[in-house]
Amino acid sequence: MSPNSLQQFPREKLFNHGTEILSDVELLALIIGTGARNRSATQVGESFLRSYPSIREMASRGVRDFLSHEGIGPTKAARLAATFELGRRLSRIPREAAASFRSPADVFREYGPFLKDLKREVFKVILLNTAHVRIADFTASEGGLASSIVEPRLIFRRAILEHAAAVICIHNHPSGNPEPSKEDRLVTRQLVEAGRVVGIPVRDHVIIAGDTYTSLAERGMTAITPLNTMS
Repeated sequence: MSPNSLQQFPREKLFNHGTEILSDVELLALIIGTGARNRSATQVGESFLRSYPSIREMASRGVRDFLSHEGIGPTKAARLAATFELGRRLSRIPREAAASFRSPADVFREYGPFLKDLKREVFKVILLNTAHVRIADFTASEGGLASSIVEPRLIFRRAILEHAAAVICIHNHPSGNPEPSKEDRLVTRQLVEAGRVVGIPVRDHVIIAGDTYTSLAERGMTAITPLNTMS
């Protein structure tokens, strides 16, 4: 990391390097927002932090406790209290088990209910980690009744940003016909090649049509390795 990056303001550091790089004081400064009496938000945060033995102790205090500190008015005190309360609520929410995809049937089971009755084509992408567990999914395009436009560059840019190990593509056929069209095969080949170039393989392209589906990997129409053959 260059010396200049260490001299950045907290917000600049967050956008350039992520939240993990920020110190406790810098995180507090972002919550506080503005300084007071010729002191920066960072300086107010430093003073505020010194008033407590730990972040945990600080988080256990109420909004009126925060008001007793110089530079912390009602708005900043409320913002701090709300931030700590959100943290407490988050800690009480059990983490949901992430969906795992080992076969086209897994894809259909998860996404079929959402896609099978749509009146226009929607092209979605599932991002997977090395264990085939979903990291995230997103809609890559929405089209008319007959087609949708898919941009490989945008798909793999997102996959790279999310540190995906592989992707699965899905789209629906509003007609109810699960057979892949010429355009479906062409788009799949383009995506497979793009994935090969960037090192993020396409594991399957699943077409959902009503209560059935087609896996282009299982059809052997592309160089995709079918999900159900992966360990």
